[in-house]
Amino acid sequence: MAAVYTGQGQIRIQPISIPQLGPGEILVRVEACGICHTDLKKVEHNLLPPPRIYGHESAGVVAAVGVGVTKYKPGDRVIAFHHIPCRNCFYCARKLYAQCDTYKRVGITAGFEPAGGGFAQYIRAMDWIVRDGVELIPEGVSFEAASFVEPVNTCLKAVVEAGPRPGDVVLIQGQGPIGLLFTMLVRRTGATVLATDAIPERLALARRFGAAEAWHPREVDVAARCKEITSGRGVDQVFVAASARGIVDQAIAASRPGSKILLFAQTSDTERIELSGADICKLERTLFGCYSASVDLQAESARLVFSGDLPVEELISHRLPLPAISEGIHKALHPDGKSLKIVVQPQRLS
Repeated sequence: MAAVYTGQGQIRIQPISIPQLGPGEILVRVEACGICHTDLKKVEHNLLPPPRIYGHESAGVVAAVGVGVTKYKPGDRVIAFHHIPCRNCFYCARKLYAQCDTYKRVGITAGFEPAGGGFAQYIRAMDWIVRDGVELIPEGVSFEAASFVEPVNTCLKAVVEAGPRPGDVVLIQGQGPIGLLFTMLVRRTGATVLATDAIPERLALARRFGAAEAWHPREVDVAARCKEITSGRGVDQVFVAASARGIVDQAIAASRPGSKILLFAQTSDTERIELSGADICKLERTLFGCYSASVDLQAESARLVFSGDLPVEELISHRLPLPAISEGIHKALHPDGKSLKIVVQPQRLS
């Protein structure tokens, strides 16, 4: 069974064949798959033609291996990244892995055009993914926690590229699952974290996970408070972990000259940002983007999750059976104080 995207924002539960393996490939029985906003945008805005089976934050058990596979065996508990770079091209040489043509090829499918496949009971990981993109899940780590390895990697990559230092003050806009991961990771660098979100329960979690202060952006003058905390300068860095009208303007207003502003949530071609050139050029700010995972950080992201250093399981608000995926997508698109990270369990059919 699988949750198949059929177009026009529709997901249908339907039977599909278990994928057949080629040489070097593995078949994984999916036990947990997180709902990611990247997939939500593809469904909500019909960004790719149907039919497809989305879901790429997958964890499960190896059910079968193809000819030539010796690194994994049936029964192994694994997570698998759906993108892995070639490591040999122009972009890989510069560690811009997400721009590599091989990286852009999705290497995991449950059927149809490869699209991650985690919203199905079985996925096929292709040979280049098996070589470099699979991590073993230790005993004692739940599949739901393990499904965070990929999103943690994407956040860790952004934190490494931004490079906050001890003593820096960093504003993180948005405290959904990704924003809260940023709060955890940035706090580990020794920087002071300030956070914004419109949902009170998420602000409380931000404080619990290390934010010095957390505010509703329409109830507090964020720029004024940031300057008050920093002797009038503004924050050293801003992580834009939400997509809302005016959010980048607020990042500019809250940050100091020479600051870094990282765009993380602005992944749609339809999003437009209009800024004063002087705010960037004259005030020497760096405005940059970060997207997807880094193969260089794969082992470290797995360690952070598997060791419990990041309490990712505390971010899970719902564990849903496969037929309830439309409910999960609705909750993720319209979050409230009771919804945060939503995980689908494809082996549950009721």
